[in-house]
Amino acid sequence: MDLNGRPDPPTDAGEKETLVGFLDFQRATLRWKCEGLTPEQLGTAAIDPSSMTLHGLVRHLTEVELGWSVGTFTDEPVVYAYSSRENPEGDWIGLDPSQYDADLHRYDEAVERARSVVKDLDPGYTVEDDGKRYTLRWVLAHMIEEYARHNGHADLLRERLDGSTGE
Repeated sequence: MDLNGRPDPPTDAGEKETLVGFLDFQRATLRWKCEGLTPEQLGTAAIDPSSMTLHGLVRHLTEVELGWSVGTFTDEPVVYAYSSRENPEGDWIGLDPSQYDADLHRYDEAVERARSVVKDLDPGYTVEDDGKRYTLRWVLAHMIEEYARHNGHADLLRERLDGSTGE
């Protein structure tokens, strides 16, 4: 664990353990960036002209977790809590500060569901989705990239909200 309670990715492990380790580090970074703020702060767009918020990031990454795990590696339908065909930006808009704790709980459940879906799959496990072939290896790398990009946004938002900085 690092000083902020995030799990250190392994430095001498197999491919899947390394990828999952880096993904878990990124997941913990998002949670760390949201800690200690009020629900109102979490829903504040702090960098003009963007409407992005930390609360919106939590909701967006909830749906990303489910889409890339359940949606890619199971036959189960993905039920998105926020966005829909009629409201594709629903994960980002219509935030209710009183719902932040419930949204964070839903995020934690999505992460656990994603972990359970990929737990027994090999990195080379391949599926076809919408005419494209995806390996678990690719999906894990993509998830690390998705989180890293959004955690960069979270860094900027957090600094603007209360001056906190850190990797």
